[in-house]
Amino acid sequence: MFRIIFLFVVLGAGLFAGTQYSGQQGYVLISIAEKTIEMSVTTLVIFIIAALAALFFLEFLVKKALYASNSTWNYFSARKSRLSRRYTDEGIVKLLEGDFKQAEKKATKWAKYHDMPLLCYLVASEAAQGLGDATKRDQYLELASKETNAQLAVELTRAKQQVRQADYAAAFDTLSNLKAAHPQNSIVLNLLKTVYIELKLWQPLLDLLPNLSKVSNLTEEEQLQLTERAQCGLLIEIAEQKGSEGLISHWNSLPRKLKTDSKLVECFAKQLIARKADNEAFTLVKENLKKHPNSSLYALLPEMNLADTHPAVVFLEDALRKDGNNAEAHSAIAQFHLRNEKWTEAQEHFEKALSVRSNVSDYAYLADALEKQNLTKAAHEVSRKALTMIQE
Repeated sequence: MFRIIFLFVVLGAGLFAGTQYSGQQGYVLISIAEKTIEMSVTTLVIFIIAALAALFFLEFLVKKALYASNSTWNYFSARKSRLSRRYTDEGIVKLLEGDFKQAEKKATKWAKYHDMPLLCYLVASEAAQGLGDATKRDQYLELASKETNAQLAVELTRAKQQVRQADYAAAFDTLSNLKAAHPQNSIVLNLLKTVYIELKLWQPLLDLLPNLSKVSNLTEEEQLQLTERAQCGLLIEIAEQKGSEGLISHWNSLPRKLKTDSKLVECFAKQLIARKADNEAFTLVKENLKKHPNSSLYALLPEMNLADTHPAVVFLEDALRKDGNNAEAHSAIAQFHLRNEKWTEAQEHFEKALSVRSNVSDYAYLADALEKQNLTKAAHEVSRKALTMIQE
């Protein structure tokens, strides 16, 4: 537009000058080396205007040609990009459907034309994982790692694959490096939780829980379950390494809140029993049952190898006087009677426990007590009930 206006201005100026100096065209002489060119001023002006017009027209043609070439290039480039996105989308769908071969093929076919090749290579890596081809899987991850800002996505994909393969040691290394760089990433922390549990790294799991609770919005119940599992695992670990003395020392160092947790008390008691610290286990269980009479800790009493079972029997009798429908207490005292060959008393307590709730072990014990009394028919009926429960 500017060029057209400029031409009209020059042309207008020429017309104006032409009318003003009509009949006085003047004289122009141009000498170049041995050549001379003679013309009037009017002819020179017309020549300059024509030259400018030709120059502008040539510029217009060149731009049109370049624009057409660029448009053609952009068309084919955009077409390749569209095809790449389409194939990648189809590859993702195939991956979700479990058609790993097609997923790999579609994700990689036009990967170099995709505006985010990282996505293509990650999809292909997951597909190769599904096909069980570890070599290709790692090759695709290597290609993905060369893309910009790919480190987190690539290493997370690698860690997930290692966890799915149960290669927890390798996943531990991968995730430890990621945690150092991304300490608040919820996926990293959740994967680490799984790895710590599988590798039985209980103290690291306990150290992880505060951050995990913040970023993953764990409920109080979920956090409690993880804490109980980790603390119980730690008790087992310490018992194996340091014996009953080290176990008791560790228990005494725990916060009071944890020492009142019934599941941790049960875990602690089982480890004491396993290391023949039965008297300490009995004292622990008895004190906790006084505070929580409906606890499942009653079941541990018959497992204890006590030199004198009388205190345990007296304790259970006292519990039953307070609550005659305490099925766990009935079952526990019945087992003591069974051990002491008091068949009738054992039968009565097992029957009372089973009237409150069903239990396969109690049915088996009751059948044994009936057999000892030569009540064979009744014993067989009870055994059938136990078998029915097992089959269900």
